[in-house]
Amino acid sequence: MIAIRLNHEPLQVEEGATLAALVASLDKAPASLATAVNGDFVPRDLRAQCVLREGDTVMTFEPITGG
Repeated sequence: MIAIRLNHEPLQVEEGATLAALVASLDKAPASLATAVNGDFVPRDLRAQCVLREGDTVMTFEPITGG
């Protein structure tokens, strides 16, 4: 297990866990969330390639749309 922060809260996840797996485990539908790891936006199609590491900070938020 490794320690990360999800939306300012401490969380333990399996070593080797991906951002895609983390988002899939949340109550919100993955398509309705935007994500950032350590302040960097991670597009939906790259989440499976984003392996979480000890101390990472993950933020999920509703994307802003419109114009």
